[in-house]
Amino acid sequence: MPALSPSTSVAREPADPAVVESLLRSLPACSASKQRSSGTSPPWPGSRPTWPATPTPCAAELHLMAVDPAHHRAGIGRALLRAAETDLAADGVHLVQVKTLGPSRADPNYARTRMFYEACGFQPLEEIHGLWGDNPCLIMVKTLALAHR
Repeated sequence: MPALSPSTSVAREPADPAVVESLLRSLPACSASKQRSSGTSPPWPGSRPTWPATPTPCAAELHLMAVDPAHHRAGIGRALLRAAETDLAADGVHLVQVKTLGPSRADPNYARTRMFYEACGFQPLEEIHGLWGDNPCLIMVKTLALAHR
């Protein structure tokens, strides 16, 4: 599949919950849709103009970012991440974090996820045990250049 052109844009409208549900179900070993149907995760975003949750004015967490596996390695994930980082930097955020399955639990899909984030400048900060039951949670962080206002 060809890479996205530099002019590719990311829509910032609220996501259609049915599309998000379908996308998450297409991902290998994705437990988010199972958690949602069991009531253990928050509802899908739909009323916010952007996807990050902001724990403090200068830091943000990207709670969920997914690309259909049929479109992996086409630059879509990088475009999504770049759009989020641009919006966050413009809002004064300079530290962004993601959480993913930690490396102490061998899983080739999440190993690729970690490699993607590392290639995009994230660094592993800490692996936490007990946050997600038996699954280790790796916190990865990245500093952003602040946008000039």
